[in-house]
Amino acid sequence: MILKITGSGPLSGRVTVSGAKNAALKIMAASLLAGGPCRLTGIPQIADVNTMAGVLRGLGAVADFQQDGCVIIDPRGVNRLEPSEELVIRMRASIQVMGPLLARFGYVKTRQPGGCNIGPRPIDLHLKGFAALGAEIKEECGYVSAKASALKGAEILLDVPSVGATENIMTAACLAEGTTVIRNAAREPEIIDEQNFLNRLGANIKGAGTDTIKIEGVKELGATDYTVIPDRIEAGTFMTAIAVAGGEARIENTIPEHQQALISKLRETGVEIIEGDTYVIVRRCPKTRLRASNIRTMPYPGFPTDVQPQFVAAMSLSEGTSEIIEGVFPLRFKYTEELTKMGAKVTVDGKQAIVTGVPTLHGTTLEAPDLRGGAALILAALAAEGVTEISGIDHIDRGYEDLPGKLSLLGASIERIDVTKKRQAG
Repeated sequence: MILKITGSGPLSGRVTVSGAKNAALKIMAASLLAGGPCRLTGIPQIADVNTMAGVLRGLGAVADFQQDGCVIIDPRGVNRLEPSEELVIRMRASIQVMGPLLARFGYVKTRQPGGCNIGPRPIDLHLKGFAALGAEIKEECGYVSAKASALKGAEILLDVPSVGATENIMTAACLAEGTTVIRNAAREPEIIDEQNFLNRLGANIKGAGTDTIKIEGVKELGATDYTVIPDRIEAGTFMTAIAVAGGEARIENTIPEHQQALISKLRETGVEIIEGDTYVIVRRCPKTRLRASNIRTMPYPGFPTDVQPQFVAAMSLSEGTSEIIEGVFPLRFKYTEELTKMGAKVTVDGKQAIVTGVPTLHGTTLEAPDLRGGAALILAALAAEGVTEISGIDHIDRGYEDLPGKLSLLGASIERIDVTKKRQAG
């Protein structure tokens, strides 16, 4: 399957953002702690969600997708404490089942997780947290296990504010005896969402969204209905699409407060943004080039690494030179090799990229190297002269709910082509 994109000028219209991928996956995993079925609304229909559902089913849980778009997860039938190796190596978020299984059953064993190749993402902070809670950790031959007869609350200082480690330790501590304090915790909105979900189950957690989270252990958790927050990265991708292609769009179901770093930078480039309670309106005159702007990606509330590639696509068409420093994932710039095939001028030196804006990009044949890099190539293709064909779109489908279809609603000329059928027909 490939995407065929014809540069078609300014975008316009209205688009609705799906539920947050990075909240949905973690909350699905955290549902393993529940004492009964959980009805989750706002779960995006993406490949990674299907993978997580497969992980949960492999453990013995029920994970049913309903016609109304919600997912019902019932963990009462869990009878296996080693998630499917085949599924774990597909997706890094699979590591999030470790905390709930350790807390509920006192044991878990898993393969080291996979996911996009954007740089080293070790799970040592997860394991240090589990060990601090009293678990015995073993690592051998690409597998890791954690075992504890009883977890006990502890003071845990993270070396860096890791999102995944914060969430995994938080779930493990829910059923631990006593009080757990996580210091230098990550502050992402998705962590607040997971705290809210766990508290709805009966957990006692305070402080998510700050660098100190306090968890008072409880003996058991119940069940709940819950709606996940909107996806701030998807919203940011649409906002940046207007910056790249020009035009005007109303982006519904988003939380502008979660977008302040990106909004500030887009305004700096000359994009007009109007913020509502649950929407943003984004405008850029297609006759005026963007102004160059520098960014450094950082943990929230800094500029998000997951929007860096899309922003670089915008800066490749700006007037001037931009300095982009990647402060989170060192291999995030792999997509720039594809972007330069379109005529972009991007020079990468380690964690720094220098982007010299050009007046136009040109359509060509590209391959998406990862999820966000693939999204950046789509945005660049929207403004390019001619036709661009992008392969490797399975990366994009992992994290976006029909990104091509939603961009089509804004007037983009974009279609999926099954190259296998095309070859057979030829």
